Amino acid sequence: MNLLFHVTASALSVIIAATSVSAQETPAAPRVFADNTDASQGAVQREAAGGIGYSDIADLVLSAPVIADATVRSTTKIKPAEAPNLAAGHVRLYVEVDVTALIRGADGLPPRIGYLLDVMPDAAGRVPKFKKARVLIFARPVPGAVNQVQLVAPDAQLDWTPTADARARKIARDALASDAPPVITGIGNAFHVPGALPGEGETQIFLTTADQRPVSLSVLRRPGEQPRWAVALSEIVDESAAPPAPETLLWYRLSCALPEALPDRSTGSLEAADATIAREDYAFVVAALGPCGRTRKS
Repeated sequence: MNLLFHVTASALSVIIAATSVSAQETPAAPRVFADNTDASQGAVQREAAGGIGYSDIADLVLSAPVIADATVRSTTKIKPAEAPNLAAGHVRLYVEVDVTALIRGADGLPPRIGYLLDVMPDAAGRVPKFKKARVLIFARPVPGAVNQVQLVAPDAQLDWTPTADARARKIARDALASDAPPVITGIGNAFHVPGALPGEGETQIFLTTADQRPVSLSVLRRPGEQPRWAVALSEIVDESAAPPAPETLLWYRLSCALPEALPDRSTGSLEAADATIAREDYAFVVAALGPCGRTRKS
């Protein structure tokens, strides 16, 4: 094997081996590409449409222990025989970048790092050119190779834009905050208490979380008024509870995790009329949250 710029054959074998192992792992992170589609071209299309969305960036940020703003120094094609698990029709590149800023990384990064990137040539067979491009990379360290990282997904190299950079930094900060909302894993029990007047009542829906922290949704109905809903991150729902602002970590946790309909088991203890209202109130919350907005493949 020829040397790839400043990377020794042994260092490259380490990162290739890491890629092979990773391909066999069951991803614990949010939805990512299952196949090696053209990451760069997809990023360009999303940026042209107004920038990659909050949820797409959140998926990458929350699965990446290393996030860097970098400039591509060089790319080198790797022979198919030396590129295990390469999807048909794709080309594997070794990319070297100069790190401009480290957005996340507990152990830091050297000024220059390398990683593998799989891309799809265009209709004319041309491989995308990245040299001198400014990029955001979302990656994990490669054990035993301090100057190597592994992208957390095939599309985890993004074209740098001010919007993408700002979103990545904010999500990374919010995720590390002491009051960061928990990961939503499902829906528990739902309850509805009718009020004294027709059309009056309150629904409370408890959610399950990865770390067992309490999260609940409440919907208050009063005659002649629009329903009001809120989310509480404690055992008690008080007057300070409110809906989450769009494009915040709490909004993302809810919008991208909640199913479209309330499961039947959640209303198993309710009378039929109360269960119907609880399902309507849950649908109201889901509609108010709006779509998750993911565009990346799952």
